Amino acid sequence: MTGPIAQEIAQRLTAALAPTQLEIVNDSAHHAGHMGDDGTGESHFTIHIESAQFTGVSRLQRQRMVNTALGDIPGERVHALAIKARAPGE
Repeated sequence: MTGPIAQEIAQRLTAALAPTQLEIVNDSAHHAGHMGDDGTGESHFTIHIESAQFTGVSRLQRQRMVNTALGDIPGERVHALAIKARAPGE
């Protein structure tokens, strides 16, 4: 994980969801020259997150929790996010 946006993603998710595991993968290089590539090298990410807060929560609600924690990052500062959210033990 490098770059200021990736670091901000990690900080926001850590503060809001207290993940037991967190991996942020910058996929931007795979999308260079495509729609949404703003030239910053931080336009597309995959987030792998495990949090006890996801226990008993639907997949859709987990996605919403992550997006809420990220605030203005999705859609405004990052073109695309893939979110893989799970509870411990899943």
